[in-house]
Amino acid sequence: MSGPDPAIAAVRTAVREFLASASPRDEVYVAVSGGADSLALTEAAAFTGGRAGLKVRALVVDHGLQDGSADTAARAADTARELGADTAEVLKVRVEGAGGPEAAARRARYGALRSALPDGHGLVLLGHTLDDQAETVLLGLGRGSGPRSLAGMRPLDPPWGRPLLGVTRATTRRACAALGVDPWQDPHNADPRFTRVRLRTEVLPLLEEVLSGGVAASLARTAAQLREDTEALDTLAADVHLRAFTGEGLDVAVLATEPPALRRRVLRRWLLDSGVRELTDAHLRSVDALVGNWRGQGGVWLPGDLVAKRAHGRLLLETPQSTT
Repeated sequence: MSGPDPAIAAVRTAVREFLASASPRDEVYVAVSGGADSLALTEAAAFTGGRAGLKVRALVVDHGLQDGSADTAARAADTARELGADTAEVLKVRVEGAGGPEAAARRARYGALRSALPDGHGLVLLGHTLDDQAETVLLGLGRGSGPRSLAGMRPLDPPWGRPLLGVTRATTRRACAALGVDPWQDPHNADPRFTRVRLRTEVLPLLEEVLSGGVAASLARTAAQLREDTEALDTLAADVHLRAFTGEGLDVAVLATEPPALRRRVLRRWLLDSGVRELTDAHLRSVDALVGNWRGQGGVWLPGDLVAKRAHGRLLLETPQSTT
């Protein structure tokens, strides 16, 4: 008796290995768009999770951005049940806010998925593939976002889980064909107004042609290597932060003995923990200059109407009113 189609088997194997390492308790959620990636993921989660005693619950987000979106979401939920999900729920969201429609839709989607978790805890599987990882790395490279961005998406970043980062988009499409499933084709995925679409349809194919193939896989490997390096440096930075933190600020003497790359990681954690948002590399380097290039300069203005300053051997974070 022959086994499952190779594409189905590849997706199931990826999900089985992920669930074995993530060790969810009683249930797992799957974000379902109706596209090939999420449907192949749903079937694999139902197949492997069911054998592990896990309830598989599908979550379909209706962004309401296209005519007939409610019908599309309902069909995705029905298909998820047919593929073995124990339950399927449609979450309707309102897309609004800054950053353009793509960013606003992402915020609304992730907010709805997180809100669907009982007490905010649980594991939501996302259908991001190796191709999505490659696109993320290219986006980070083009924006000069640094190694943290080039490290791409983490396989496990609670509550998010990404079992398919080693599986290609072509594999999920073949899996759906073998399952007899007709995935939904999101028209936004072919709209050249979106940067990621042009990366997918123009940039990556050209790189594959010029570099004789294997580019997406190479970018994904690079992301994995950078992620390991970043996590190692973050662990070292956590120890420095523990030694430098005084309760009010950071001890400059402790920071001054560390390499700049490690020091900036400590500063990043301190500033984010202190409520600074939209932190950029320029902000970090300016604050770091208060340690590594100290000339008695004034404070550094940061988002959130905060000022980082050096005083009495410490780095402090204050409001403008408290500095006057």
